[in-house]
Amino acid sequence: MKAEFTPPIGKISQITGKCISLIGNDIDTDRIIPARFLKCVNFDSLGKSVFEDDRKTLKGSHTFDLKENQNSSILIVNSNFGCGSSREHAPQALIRWGIRAIIGESFAEIFYSNCIAIGIPCFTLPKKLIQNIQKYNISKSLFLEIDLKNSSAKSKDLNFNLEIKESTKKMFLSGEWDATATLLENSSLVERKFKELPYIKFSDEI
Repeated sequence: MKAEFTPPIGKISQITGKCISLIGNDIDTDRIIPARFLKCVNFDSLGKSVFEDDRKTLKGSHTFDLKENQNSSILIVNSNFGCGSSREHAPQALIRWGIRAIIGESFAEIFYSNCIAIGIPCFTLPKKLIQNIQKYNISKSLFLEIDLKNSSAKSKDLNFNLEIKESTKKMFLSGEWDATATLLENSSLVERKFKELPYIKFSDEI
C-alpha cells in the first residue's frame, strides 16, 4: 500500500529514488490518464488509474504493475513523452502514483510546463544513453541520486550529466516553481497592492 500523497513544496535541489522505465515513443496524455478520468472533482484518486487502459490490455505485465517497480519515483522515457492533449491530469496522475522526476529524450511542451507547475523536474538525455539506461534498469534495480544544481545523476554503476533548461533549473533551486508558496511569501506585497487599487473600498465596519 502506498503512503499518503505529499506534494513537493519550496526549493528542490536533490531527488533520490528507484527508477522505472517505460519504453515507447509518442506516449500521449490520453494513455497516461484516459479521458474518462477527467471528470474527477480533484486529482487525489488519479494515481491508481495512471496508464489504466494500457495496464488492462497487458493484464499485469505493464511496467507500472510489476512488483519490482513499485515505489519507484524516477521515470525513464523515450521521445515526445506527454504529447497529445494539454490535460494537467497526466502529470497529476504520475505524481500521485509516486513519480518525482522524469528523464527522457524529449517532452511535449505543455506536458513539460504542467510538470514544472507541480514540482516534477523533467530532464533530457540523448537517445542512445536513454536506451542504455532503460536496458540496465530492466535487467536490475536502478537507484539514482539526482543533483539538480550540478545537473547530474549517479548510481552505484552509472554517472552521467543531465540536460535541463537553465530557466527551469533556477525555478526549482529557488522554489519559484511553487506559485502558491511564492504568493504566500509575498503576501504583504499583495496586500499592499490590493489596497492601492482605486476601485477597492475598505470599511472599518465589522
